[in-house]
Amino acid sequence: RMAEKQEEPSNAQNGEPDNAEEGEEKKKKKLKREDLPPFEIVTGERLPAIFFKFQFRNVEYSSGRNKTFLCYVVETQGRESVTSRGYLEDEHAAAHAEMAFFNTILPKCESSVRYNITWYVSSSPCVTCADRITETLKKNKNLRLTIMVGRLFMWEEPEMQAALKNMKAAGCKLRIMKPQDFEYVWQNFVEQEEGEEAKTFVPWEDIQENFQYYEEKLAEIL
Repeated sequence: RMAEKQEEPSNAQNGEPDNAEEGEEKKKKKLKREDLPPFEIVTGERLPAIFFKFQFRNVEYSSGRNKTFLCYVVETQGRESVTSRGYLEDEHAAAHAEMAFFNTILPKCESSVRYNITWYVSSSPCVTCADRITETLKKNKNLRLTIMVGRLFMWEEPEMQAALKNMKAAGCKLRIMKPQDFEYVWQNFVEQEEGEEAKTFVPWEDIQENFQYYEEKLAEIL
């Protein structure tokens, strides 16, 4: 996985060996992590299993789950194809993880490059973030975004429903995470204990019913 070993020299043709963990950032401004408080913008690292098990759980009532965890895969197809992955979480005082993605991971889209982006998010975006996603997609026709969500956030609110419809109209694919998607996140974005074989994903009891519940709701809204 390209981003995980940071001591490796980067592709020599970049001429920027100090920038190995940010292959896709080489043509953008070089962000040093420490310039980015209060976010932990960590590319190619994994979130603790305890966060995953709590935050991504697709329960109907998500009390206490007031942070958004966003795992991303960015494929850029330009002169060379680059894939990067990582995760963001939001801190209450700062921007939400969705905003942080556009502000820090993808601050600008180059028109000559195609971006295929997939997010695996613990819950669907709030109205403000949904509007930002819609604007970004309208502005950048070379950007494809698929958002896989564990839960729907405040989906009963008419304002929220309208914001989700606008995202869809702007070309965003919005999907509810199936059990297999949770498993994918577990294998690719969650810390595994050192030296162990990757622990197998153990689905929680109501994972399939909750997926179906949210899938029906989303279908009704969209």
